[in-house]
Amino acid sequence: MNREQVFSMVLDCAFKVHTELGPGLLESSYEECLYYELNKLGIQVEKQKPLPLIYEDVKLNIGYRVDLMVDNQIIVEIKSVDSLSNLHMAQILTYLKLSDSKLGLLVNFNVQHLKNGIKRVIN
Repeated sequence: MNREQVFSMVLDCAFKVHTELGPGLLESSYEECLYYELNKLGIQVEKQKPLPLIYEDVKLNIGYRVDLMVDNQIIVEIKSVDSLSNLHMAQILTYLKLSDSKLGLLVNFNVQHLKNGIKRVIN
């Protein structure tokens, strides 16, 4: 599968999870359910993947963690907040840069209609 096909499947799973659970839960609940749905489809996914910072050829493990790394190419950051902010966007952009990934998905599950909580992010 190419990256766009995998991205489409991630979106489908996110919509399924949101339809089932609705808004108002903790981020960890949505993360676990999305992880479960992607695994069911046989898509390779890692949750809470450590992301080191490389500084002057030194690998620094300073606590960055990607919510979901899908197919080693798509970063999914999950939120459950009143609204997405510039800080959330900066976070996923930083993760894309540090991981050398090109495509990210920022998902805020704390909305009535999930389409209003989705941001596709390209590095």
